[in-house]
Amino acid sequence: MYTTNFSLILPAHGELRRPVNFSRVTAKTLLPLGLPLGLTLGLMLALPAATAQAQGTMAGMNMGDHGHITIPAGALYTVPDVEFMQGMIAHHGQAVYMSRLAAAHQSDPRVQRLADKIDQSQVAEIRIMQEWLTRNGQFAPDSAAWRTVTMPGMLTPAQLKELDAATGIAFDRAYLTFMMQHHMGALKMVDDLFATPGAAQDVDVSVFANDVVTVQTAEINAMRQMLASLPDK
Repeated sequence: MYTTNFSLILPAHGELRRPVNFSRVTAKTLLPLGLPLGLTLGLMLALPAATAQAQGTMAGMNMGDHGHITIPAGALYTVPDVEFMQGMIAHHGQAVYMSRLAAAHQSDPRVQRLADKIDQSQVAEIRIMQEWLTRNGQFAPDSAAWRTVTMPGMLTPAQLKELDAATGIAFDRAYLTFMMQHHMGALKMVDDLFATPGAAQDVDVSVFANDVVTVQTAEINAMRQMLASLPDK
């Protein structure tokens, strides 16, 4: 049994220009996606807790001695922009760790290719975020920050242990399920950023955040299809 805190699946078709506001997701939103009734009901029960977990998480992110953020006069970016970039580095770092488990856990070649793609793309995006933070005189955490920072959708220690213990089809199912949860957390972070007054006015932050939505929405749809095609055993 794979337990997820964030597992809403987006429609396979249609362009998402702005992230989904999970606080407004209802049964009317979920039922047209063609999900099994049991999964739909489970999502409706999980969403309030998931949304509550996500709210306030970014503002409470612990960066140790680097937690104080100073914004220079005249800058277009804001404290939430900096927190978003710092938090997304940690978020991406855990996705990279999860994806690098695939090769050693006898994953299906299709799942391995997806894991490799997620690994490579998110490593590149981590560099983009670190460069933006450094260029603007802000603390840039490394990818290992996921071990000490909790962001929406990130796996719990118990979920990571479950993923690491699985092999073969069981690993594929766990990886796809947990990575969809993880990606939905990233979309929630972007949604929170765009909902914050004054945030995402910096062009680099805005473009990057929208790219996260585009790429991870497509990957969620691909993972949904892979998960549905996996054999039972």
